[in-house]
Amino acid sequence: MNGLTPQVWAVDALAALAHETRLAVFRMLVTAGPDGMIAGAIAEQTGVPPSTMSHHLATLERAGLVQARRESRLIHYSADYPGMRRLLSFLMQDCCQGAPEMCADLSTILRCPPVQSANV
Repeated sequence: MNGLTPQVWAVDALAALAHETRLAVFRMLVTAGPDGMIAGAIAEQTGVPPSTMSHHLATLERAGLVQARRESRLIHYSADYPGMRRLLSFLMQDCCQGAPEMCADLSTILRCPPVQSANV
């Protein structure tokens, strides 16, 4: 969080996600898993010019929601799962106010659905 209070960090993270392209990219990277995607493929899949996509990816990275790693000339981006968990935890930390039944269905919503096989 680079010395930021949790609330200031959460505001920055939410601001980064408050853009249609960045939200779509973040969700795409969450779906892609830990291996992530190459920057050019992200730009191509979203139909966003590479220079504009670089700006969006940098914004998500500064917000602690995406991480980049360089392999030769290619930059792979992946979701920063600890950052995502940190944001979700911040948003949910005061949930239920001592009444767990208020948030009981959240655990079913947050469960990862099973991966569908291409042969199904």
